[in-house]
Amino acid sequence: MKVLKLITLVTVLIATVNFTTAQNSKDTTDKEDVIVVMKAYKDALQNLTTEGTFELFTKDSKVFESGGVEGSYAHYIEHHLGPELGHFKSFTFSDYKIDVQVDGAYAFTTETYVYTIVLNPNEKGEGRTIAKKGVATSILKKLEGKWKIIKTHSSSRNKK
Repeated sequence: MKVLKLITLVTVLIATVNFTTAQNSKDTTDKEDVIVVMKAYKDALQNLTTEGTFELFTKDSKVFESGGVEGSYAHYIEHHLGPELGHFKSFTFSDYKIDVQVDGAYAFTTETYVYTIVLNPNEKGEGRTIAKKGVATSILKKLEGKWKIIKTHSSSRNKK
């Protein structure tokens, strides 16, 4: 009887270790996939384009920026960020860090960074530079096997 109990206990322990290892592996893959989505968005901005970014967001996404409700991502691009990108000579991120937590079908990110925008030259040939510290938090949901941003909020302050 003791041998049977020992075999049962060992079997349960092995199954638990295998499940935990598989779950940790899945969480790592999900975290990496979420980072790919967030990096794709950041890279598009640095390339001064919105091309390919609509697929990163759900259609009913919500964008919040520096205390403002911008609406869906499509609305945000059409009425806010899209027109702004046309005024930028460059838009770069530095000191970028991302933290990702995955919980089932949802992921939560916090990004910190410094962004530097160089505006296109004005009629006198001068381009103003804006440098700010920023933070963004986003919620993503895994839909049909792909991570999509459902909510994002960013804010910034003057770099000291």
